Amino acid sequence: MFTNNFDPVAFEIFSLSVRWYSLAYIFGIIFGWLYCKKILIKDDIIQKLFEDYISYLIIGIIIGGRLGYVIFYNFSYFLNNPIEIFMIWNGGMSFHGGLIGIIITTYLFSKKNKTDIFIFLDLVSIAAPIGILFGRISNFINGELVGKVTNSNWGVFFPDYDDKLRHPSQLYEAFLEGIILFILMNLIFFNKNYKIGTCSFMFLILYGCFRITSEIFREPDLQIGYLFGYVSMGMFLSAIMILIGFLIYFKRNDETKSQKI
Repeated sequence: MFTNNFDPVAFEIFSLSVRWYSLAYIFGIIFGWLYCKKILIKDDIIQKLFEDYISYLIIGIIIGGRLGYVIFYNFSYFLNNPIEIFMIWNGGMSFHGGLIGIIITTYLFSKKNKTDIFIFLDLVSIAAPIGILFGRISNFINGELVGKVTNSNWGVFFPDYDDKLRHPSQLYEAFLEGIILFILMNLIFFNKNYKIGTCSFMFLILYGCFRITSEIFREPDLQIGYLFGYVSMGMFLSAIMILIGFLIYFKRNDETKSQKI
């Protein structure tokens, strides 16, 4: 049994607190960017475009992630307190909202540069698990998004939440959505017969399945609870991801030739 007494603040600079959650976003983007540039991208034109694409990506993550949390997880509260929408340090971010933000900004960037949107979505899909891993570990450090009550030997006490032994569901997600998903995305991408768009729809399908699995062990958000039965908001949104992933698969599979980025 382990008691989570981690300090959510990593360090302070001139009374400015730098939190682990902020560092997770920063290092996730940096490592993802380096991985794409140094390992994944072979085409010189895509290399140059990717430098400009990063700014679109960051905007999509921040705006989409925040608005996703506002709309999906606490709409009534922010409807009555609209100014707090801009206080991203107070509240939360939504993965599914960030995903929507990334798709929209990637569409705009690809249209502007007349490139296939799936080239950049594939790159994000392969590198994203790195950031997800960091993010879920920071969730564990913060003692947020806690798991359900358990009697297992690996249960964790989150004293800032309550005095019950709980599943470390954040670490389950870090393992499934971070490590395992990263390995699978790379195995798919480095297949010699790879087709552009494959990592995009496989990310939607695999992440959706992993997220639904981990949500079984995770407490639903207090302000929402379960939407119906034992289906949480995360499960519901992930099910939509899986459906969209299969729709893209059926659309792209027959019309796309094998090609490398």
